[in-house]
Amino acid sequence: MAKAFFRLQKFLRRTQFLLFFLTAAYLMAGSLLLLQRSRLVIQQGSRGTPSSQALPALEEMGRAGVAEPRSLQSPRPLVAVDALQEPALEQWHSPRWLTSRNSELRQLRRRWFHRFTSEQEPLQTAGSKAMKRTAEHKGTYMGCFAHDSRERTLKGAVFYDLRKMTVAHCQEACAERAYSYAGLAHGAECYCGNSLPAAAARSEECSSECRGQRGSVCGGLGRLSVYSVELRTAARPRRNVIYRGCFRAPENLTDTFPASLTQPNLTAEMCSEFCSKKEFPLAVIRGLECHCGFPTRRFSLREGADGLRCSGSRNASSAAGGDYCLVYQTPVQDTRCTDRKFLTTKSKVFVALSSFPGAGNTWARHLIEHATGYYTGSYYFDGALYNKGFKGEKDHWRSRRTICVKTHESGKTEIEMFDSAILLIRNPYKSLMAEFNRKYAGHLGYATDRNWKSKEWPDFVNSYASWWASHVLEWLKYGKRLLVVHYEELKQSLIPKLKEMVEFLNVTVTEDRLLCVENNRDGNFKRSGAKQKNFEPFTQEMKDLINKYILTVDEALKGRNFSGLPREYVPR
Repeated sequence: MAKAFFRLQKFLRRTQFLLFFLTAAYLMAGSLLLLQRSRLVIQQGSRGTPSSQALPALEEMGRAGVAEPRSLQSPRPLVAVDALQEPALEQWHSPRWLTSRNSELRQLRRRWFHRFTSEQEPLQTAGSKAMKRTAEHKGTYMGCFAHDSRERTLKGAVFYDLRKMTVAHCQEACAERAYSYAGLAHGAECYCGNSLPAAAARSEECSSECRGQRGSVCGGLGRLSVYSVELRTAARPRRNVIYRGCFRAPENLTDTFPASLTQPNLTAEMCSEFCSKKEFPLAVIRGLECHCGFPTRRFSLREGADGLRCSGSRNASSAAGGDYCLVYQTPVQDTRCTDRKFLTTKSKVFVALSSFPGAGNTWARHLIEHATGYYTGSYYFDGALYNKGFKGEKDHWRSRRTICVKTHESGKTEIEMFDSAILLIRNPYKSLMAEFNRKYAGHLGYATDRNWKSKEWPDFVNSYASWWASHVLEWLKYGKRLLVVHYEELKQSLIPKLKEMVEFLNVTVTEDRLLCVENNRDGNFKRSGAKQKNFEPFTQEMKDLINKYILTVDEALKGRNFSGLPREYVPR
């Protein structure tokens, strides 16, 4: 009897093991099948074809946390924009259709945004060209020094690389611009300058390890590891001299500008070099006089003069003296508005900075942060922007520690989470091109001719053009308190529009800070290099489609007592 019982027990154990093995195999096979299906759906979505079969799978991925860190809103049935007066257009492009279309495209766009941000965004900053090279500079270590992020001693160029910063990279970046010293702080920040900091610190206080090189020291909290920069004999010092324009000279240049130089055969390069060594961001030339300083109330850069007033030449020696002067930007950064921090107490008003992709949201964040001194947040996480100093990227978007939160979302649920919003609108032709560039070349690059001439471009326009319109329509319908800002007007009248935005955020700013923002208006996010297109990317069919959406949005804005779209939007 005992023997039979033992055999039965042994059989049951084997059966239990077999069932466990079969269950595990079944689960693994199911997981592989789901992963393969998910990849297929993403590939379909990246071509801009929101098929009915793709959307349920994307929703399942969102619920499972496969590709989207935020909770997803499933496609809704058609929602009537009943408060808007529908323009006399075809029903196919009515606000009702656009609202429904938007909920579908929002699913696909989220995956495009995160996919291309993580895979294709270059991580270099403003000194990317210098950072890419393998540094061969071996500067002398000068010691550990106190560092104040606002009243900096090393007032030249500033670079961030929160993942790959090394001592050699920082030295290379500073040497590229012919600076004498390179200082590193917090393991990821690089500062350049021509004068050693005055306050020395104990060597053990510089204890932060460089993010890109184990065992090396890159400053510390409020501390700089400073190196002298030694150039290779073959290296040729070179500075970027940026022409800002011709301006009326103040009555007394000596009182307006702290440093000056008079020299025969003066050139812009000579004046810029002199002002850079004196740690000033502006080089001002009148005849044979070179003056250095900051934009102030007595001398701002808001109203330029006709270039002919300065002899129509950018060569300093030929510029006429008297009432007008040539102004150049040196590599030295204006530090009066670069200090930023998180809100000390949680904000009672939850504010969105909402825009369609490619409408200048990153630039607007740069302006707001430097004007207010507070970080902006983001509904998403963009590692490249975090590396460039947007530290609010890693802060949870609902923390209320940031002055406002970037979002491209436009669903009813997402909109009603915010108490108010700055709605940034840009010409759809420009927005579509900017987002297509970002998709293929990151925040600072350009897509190639091959990308523009591929099938991807017309698919992109067909999918995204309708979303440009529905994004505005839904914020007009569900937004609780809106400030509508047109990108073109912000660019043309920077200070007045920025003041309006800052007042909307209930922050008081100083005039000097606004002048500093104007001096640093582009930040590190202006696309550089040769523009790729020598052809018209928009076909007539695309133009007809986009123009209908422009008229729809213009009518909707006027129906809500906002000013209509700028005239330059239509016709094209």
